[in-house]
Amino acid sequence: MKQTVEKVTWLPLVVVLVAALVAAVGDLRSFRISNWLTLPLLGSGLLYHATTGGLLDSVLGALLGFVILLVLCLMGGVGAGDVKLLAGIGAWLGLPLTVAVILASSVAAGIYALVLVFVYQGVRETMVNFAVLGRRVGSLGRLLGSQNELESELRRPDRRRHMIPFAAMIAVGFIGLLIWVWMSRL
Repeated sequence: MKQTVEKVTWLPLVVVLVAALVAAVGDLRSFRISNWLTLPLLGSGLLYHATTGGLLDSVLGALLGFVILLVLCLMGGVGAGDVKLLAGIGAWLGLPLTVAVILASSVAAGIYALVLVFVYQGVRETMVNFAVLGRRVGSLGRLLGSQNELESELRRPDRRRHMIPFAAMIAVGFIGLLIWVWMSRL
């Protein structure tokens, strides 16, 4: 992983860092990520790599980011803005770094979820949610979740106790990766 990050020029890293931070602020405020950020991020990443010779890696990174979060979106776990954000990040970073960002973001989200469970003492409710999620995943051939369920969660007054702003976890995961690579150089 260290060699992969070191091979990337500074521009994609800076673009992704800024985009992830802007998305995190929006997600923390309103649990929304705007298309004005995600769509230009995707297009500019593909365009940049088309001109620098890395278009295939960029397309694969965008597709991986899109598909992985699309599955979570269909289960009602993340919103469409998260899907488009990770596709844009994948377009800028390419396939290997997109895998690393997905893993680091997932770890950050898992830690955040554990904190929510223990701070708000929702262990029992969390176990019920895992059971529901297991049934959704096990039901083949039909839509696993719905955008309506996600929208109703967004309207709950206690939504901060139940929802994870995944764009913020992407930012935390990406910053964690950058720090890890920087520290390993020392």
